[in-house]
Amino acid sequence: MLALKTLPGSIRHQSFGQTPQALANILDDETNLAVWQRQLPLHIAEFADLLLSLNEPYAEALCLELPDEDAEPDLTGLASGFRDLEGYEGFISDLKWLVSAFACLLGARRIGLRLRVLDKAMCPRFHVDHVPVRLITTYSGVGSEWLREGEMDRRQLGQPQAEPRETSRIQQLNRGEVALLKGEKWHGNEGFGLIHRSPQPAPGERRLMLTLDWLG
Repeated sequence: MLALKTLPGSIRHQSFGQTPQALANILDDETNLAVWQRQLPLHIAEFADLLLSLNEPYAEALCLELPDEDAEPDLTGLASGFRDLEGYEGFISDLKWLVSAFACLLGARRIGLRLRVLDKAMCPRFHVDHVPVRLITTYSGVGSEWLREGEMDRRQLGQPQAEPRETSRIQQLNRGEVALLKGEKWHGNEGFGLIHRSPQPAPGERRLMLTLDWLG
């Protein structure tokens, strides 16, 4: 379900919506960001906050194989150290739903899942991802930052002096929002991967975030 190749110089747009259907806009040729502006359910938000309150390190990665679009992702053992926290089952159910929706939308059969707690910016410089598409959502803490087209010279990605400093030019995802970011390996999106970076949490603050990558 990759987008068809577009003409050089095409403009890229970002799409937003209040329902999960907004994510399907990532399939549009000229869209490189689709965001479901969801409000995180209270029981899931409380679980995420409780997990962070334990102040424990956590990072986990899985490669999920889905034989068909109706297969339920196997997340057995994921975040098992927090199984006794109230809201754990609801949190895992939410993860399963996101994985299934991601797989269904893209026709993905192999998905890379990363769930982790961060206390600093993992990718502090603005950059593009060299993947077809990535899902990002922050369950607790500050959300990822991104730039509209034209806010930064793509030839200077990774150069601190070339990055915009005015906060009005830097966009940010809200907690709970689900974003699909097109990368450089989406056919037809070469040179138009969404420019984004990890935010820098305030001292003493952390983030709980999920990423999904389309591996095949």
